[in-house]
Amino acid sequence: MVVIGAGFGGLGAAHALREAGVTDVTVLERADAVGGVWRDNTYPGAACDVPSPLYSWSWATNPDWSRRYSPQPEILDYIERTAAADGLLDRVRTGTTVTGLTWDGGRWQVATTNGTYDADVVVAAVGQLSEPVIPDLPGADTFAGPVFHSAAWRHDVDLGGKRVAVIGTGASAVQLVPGIVDEVGAMTVFQRSAPYVVLRPDRLYSRLHHRLFRRFPKVLGFERLATYELTELFNRALEGTSLVKRPLMAAIRAVWRLHLRRGVRDPELRRRLVPDYPLGCKRLLFSNDWYPALARDHVEVVTDRVTAIEPAGVRTADGHLHEADVLVWGTGFAAKDYLGTIDVRGVDGVALRDVWAGGARAHLGLAVPGFPNLFCVYGPNTNLGGSSIIQMLEAQAGWIAQVARGIADGRGPALAVRPEVWAAYDEEMQSRLGSGIWSRCDSWYRDGARITTNWPGEVAEYQQRLATVDWADLEQVEVG
Repeated sequence: MVVIGAGFGGLGAAHALREAGVTDVTVLERADAVGGVWRDNTYPGAACDVPSPLYSWSWATNPDWSRRYSPQPEILDYIERTAAADGLLDRVRTGTTVTGLTWDGGRWQVATTNGTYDADVVVAAVGQLSEPVIPDLPGADTFAGPVFHSAAWRHDVDLGGKRVAVIGTGASAVQLVPGIVDEVGAMTVFQRSAPYVVLRPDRLYSRLHHRLFRRFPKVLGFERLATYELTELFNRALEGTSLVKRPLMAAIRAVWRLHLRRGVRDPELRRRLVPDYPLGCKRLLFSNDWYPALARDHVEVVTDRVTAIEPAGVRTADGHLHEADVLVWGTGFAAKDYLGTIDVRGVDGVALRDVWAGGARAHLGLAVPGFPNLFCVYGPNTNLGGSSIIQMLEAQAGWIAQVARGIADGRGPALAVRPEVWAAYDEEMQSRLGSGIWSRCDSWYRDGARITTNWPGEVAEYQQRLATVDWADLEQVEVG
């Protein structure tokens, strides 16, 4: 078996496979170390936006988090330590980029930069946040100073006293802008759409906390459960069918407005920081210092559309050139381009990109007809508007491990989801996503007319649906 990717998703899948008795597993990782997004995103201020007791594997809870919202180095250390202690690092082949997957009639040929692997089962755990997006703007390659994406931070670039342009105001920018605001000489933040940002109830864990967590694991378990229940309330509100929707959304909106008013005294700047879309269309962000950072005298927020990059700075639609010494792309990731860097060919040489030409879709976010024994982790319609994605990843890993165990036990050498099951599930997803908060959203989650990223319900529902494989959903594919 081959698992592609050694982040939370890939390592979690390898763990679940081993627990199911599937031991011949190789994890292929294109980078030189494990960690996924927590290895790559090292920008100043990088941290988790989910409380750490919930942002960890259920089989490896951590009593030693330094604070409720742990910073990037601590999360990466947790992944590395846990993978080493669990024996997973021995299965990882780093520096190996997968370029193609081809079904040869009985097995997958996995083409990589270090040769070809044969695999009876492939688990694609490349994630939704692995390919940085840089806008295709005129002159993007002409800027005279250092240019880099938030996911490839240049720590060798001295920002002291420099004029820094940050394009984008998503989750990464909300952390990195406050992270560098005291260092730069001037900063211009280019905003296409304002995010909803609320207070982050962060705190350092004291020695007493750590003693309690170690001596009484149920205390840590209680905090994990409490966080889970709170995030599920938000997920229910997003569905649009819950009785808590109106009061909860009203409460969150009131908290956001108060946070904005307290952080930004200038009414004109406050006006520019009001989102133009319903709460829930984009992930709710948490920061105590985003609004105060934007209100600093040496920071300017520009809402005019960026039209070009020039050697001296950034040109906007009003014709103004905003001069800068350093340009930072805070423009996010190609979340809708699932497996976009890998040429995947299934039965009869059919290309996955052709099957997904109208938008990616997979049964349970995992399986596509005509692509036997190929399963996605963090695939289409499995992202969350709230809560911890690790819970979704663990549910997927458990389902995949059951199928892999079934294949090993003789249920069939090659299994694929039935086309009618795939189609019915996709129809359900689009129908539900068309009736909740997402029906009033613009293009952030959409690929054309379809919403391809988000799961429309609670985490608990998804976990229940994946707890036991319905073998009637799968069919044997002829091999040979």
